[in-house]
Amino acid sequence: MTRTKGTEGVGEALEPEFTSIEICAGAGGQAIGLHQAGFSHLALVEIDKFAAATLQTNIEKHKIWATEGRYCDEIEPRDVKEFKPDEHVTKGAELLRRRGGLDLLAGGVPCPPFSHAGKQLGRADERDLFPDMLRLVAELKPKAVMIENVRGIKDPKFSEYRQWITSRLEDGLHVGEDGCEFDEKAPRYKVVGWEVLEASDFGVPQLRPRAILVAFRTDVLKGLENSFVWPEPTHEEPVSVAEALEPSMRERFDRYLGGIHAEQANEAFERWLKKANDRDAELKGKGGGIAPTLVGGSKKHGGADLGPSRAKYAWRQLGVSGMGVANDIDTCVEKGTEGRDLFRPEGPMLTVRQAAIIQGFPEDWEFSGGKTAQYRQVGNAFPPPVAKAVGESIIAVLRAARERDEKKL
Repeated sequence: MTRTKGTEGVGEALEPEFTSIEICAGAGGQAIGLHQAGFSHLALVEIDKFAAATLQTNIEKHKIWATEGRYCDEIEPRDVKEFKPDEHVTKGAELLRRRGGLDLLAGGVPCPPFSHAGKQLGRADERDLFPDMLRLVAELKPKAVMIENVRGIKDPKFSEYRQWITSRLEDGLHVGEDGCEFDEKAPRYKVVGWEVLEASDFGVPQLRPRAILVAFRTDVLKGLENSFVWPEPTHEEPVSVAEALEPSMRERFDRYLGGIHAEQANEAFERWLKKANDRDAELKGKGGGIAPTLVGGSKKHGGADLGPSRAKYAWRQLGVSGMGVANDIDTCVEKGTEGRDLFRPEGPMLTVRQAAIIQGFPEDWEFSGGKTAQYRQVGNAFPPPVAKAVGESIIAVLRAARERDEKKL
């Protein structure tokens, strides 16, 4: 790789080794993991204005995102249906021409059409963006494709739809007047797997199974047909909520140890820690004391909380109140909300930052918007450690294909 001068404020940027474009990028959970795996994003497409601001803020702030600072188009909030790579990918256009195209097209298409928590309308749901993902595959012709969704898409009722998606990839696609059409001359893809991975197997302190499709262009796989391997779990034992949240809980309660709430704060913290540790010990060998699945909630219905009744019950067993989202440390002190946020009988509520820890976000990742908007970004995210693991498996194949082609030169 050659070192190039980066854009102002981001320092020097290496030219990307592997490139990617991501749709439905949200607050960057998948983008973070794929970046850690070795991909540099040329576009992050997201419709929500707060999530798009989150992406841009962090790319500008962190030096390790210098490559994106130089090559990634921080697109204004944009509907995937309106995303046109030829028009909207400008910074990395020359790089793609020189490299012979895009390495990876990725996306966590909307989950509600397939979620057990919804009506599971699937293809009939207007929020289903699988067709738009296929359109972009036809336009970009990436070497690899990665699509993430809830495990509900693996239910038997969606078997025909999964087969339709697979056949569209494997039979060859191009963009015609009527949208995405078959074309015998178009590149074909091999779906190497559509598996469900559990986030807690990768150090995420949460029950969060995700269904992930991975496909490669058949020319990329030539001679490497069996080279893709799903990542092995990185953790034999899950990381518990008690272990993951103890430092941040201690920091929250410590703000009150020198004042009139000192005794109450100390007792509340010890009560939470004991309950969380007891739950972990109770479930040792049965999944451990991990969190239930975080949900982002609906923009149409009130403020954020930690999910339906069964999720709130699971949180209570971990010593946490799921009835809402707490103010951050400084705001809690400023507004005097410690009674609601920290000293509830059932336990403290989580802050947005703590919810982000439960999702596996880096501690220095910033979220834009108000508290509810931030929490929804976190709750809807794909855990970065899982994306990183799958991304590394994809890069192993792409690197092997590159080495094979270089030997032919």
